Amino acid sequence: MNVSDSEIVMGVMEKSGYRSVDAPGKADVILLNTCAIRDNAERKIHERLMHLKHFKKQNRDLVVGVLGCMAERLRDKLLEKDLVDIVVGPDEYRKVPALVNDALEGEKGIAVRLSRVETYDDIQPLRTEGVSAWVSVMRGCDKFCTFCVVPFTRGRERSRNALNIVNELAMLADSGFKEATLLGQNVNSYNDDERGLDFADLLDACARAVPHMRLRYTTSHPQDMSNKLIETMAMHQNICKHIHLPIQSGSNRILKLMNRTYTTDHYLLLVEKIRNAMPEAALSTDIIAGFCTETDSEHQETLDVMRTVRYDGAYMFAYSPRENTKAWKMGDDVPDEVKARRLNDIITLQNSISREMNETEIGKIFGVLVEGPSKKNQMEWKGRTDTNKTVIFPHDDVRGYVVGDIVNIVIERSSSATLYGRLL
Repeated sequence: MNVSDSEIVMGVMEKSGYRSVDAPGKADVILLNTCAIRDNAERKIHERLMHLKHFKKQNRDLVVGVLGCMAERLRDKLLEKDLVDIVVGPDEYRKVPALVNDALEGEKGIAVRLSRVETYDDIQPLRTEGVSAWVSVMRGCDKFCTFCVVPFTRGRERSRNALNIVNELAMLADSGFKEATLLGQNVNSYNDDERGLDFADLLDACARAVPHMRLRYTTSHPQDMSNKLIETMAMHQNICKHIHLPIQSGSNRILKLMNRTYTTDHYLLLVEKIRNAMPEAALSTDIIAGFCTETDSEHQETLDVMRTVRYDGAYMFAYSPRENTKAWKMGDDVPDEVKARRLNDIITLQNSISREMNETEIGKIFGVLVEGPSKKNQMEWKGRTDTNKTVIFPHDDVRGYVVGDIVNIVIERSSSATLYGRLL
């Protein structure tokens, strides 16, 4: 979502006569687009601001801005830092050029009002590469999970016009993009009221409009994962068979404390429906270790769900209390060392499951979307399968494939995170 928002900001700035540069030393304006979902994300921004002091000393006229969720959450506190000139929340990106111009004249500025209508539907994002694109279809969240700041930093749910989304995808396909990910904080609660379309309808329309483009989406809430959506995914070959479905905890008591609005039984029934409709589908999830009052037996329930579902991958975190959320008032009563131990249990189990799941792929052939050279070895290239698994394979100049092609790779070995194969 932050990459997508950054592209929207770049589109706004370019329309006002600015152009992006490839190094901070060349810039008149440096904007940091931020996340506030966990404390660690905010700490990284404070560290980055410290690093930018060097450039501010070199160029006293340099404008530094903090955008996004952290800007919305901390507001005036950020302007108290000498380095920061502008602070802009996620619904005020249209004001960035004007605020930058004021800052160039020596006037600091802030714009953090949340909107019930802003979707940036008319803004052309400035995308910098032509393989995979992020397409925001809705903004905000109405779920109010007790641990989450998103409803307070990104506001309430509102959806883009479905026709505009379909047209944007068609334009991306015409521009050479091979894959698009539809984005929302809770993407499957998308609702185009004017046309009476839900997310399954939107996904179906997108799949029909760009039949040769791979489509993904994230992130799903289990409460809104409908049978209709599962059937739509199964129906279209170009909708990737990968679902990110956060469980957060395997304990019903903890799920209720989190206000997740589903039980483990409901969640496991969804998984069964997904696997019945799409046996090849890969599942990933989010898991929080050490939420308020979590006991060792409830931690074991989370491990039990992991063993039952057998996720292909997971994002795993120790609970990080966020100010002004309901969970903040519950008290962070699980000691850090207990959180660390439980998180290590979760990571160890998931790595083991991921390794076993990937071993079952050896000998199979996958269509892999070529993304370019591997970071570790320029003689090897990387890409992703339909199920969102990373594949590394030797580069072959003779075959003449390029970034964006889909090539057939037979898998020869694997690790917990990666598949390795050769071009057929």
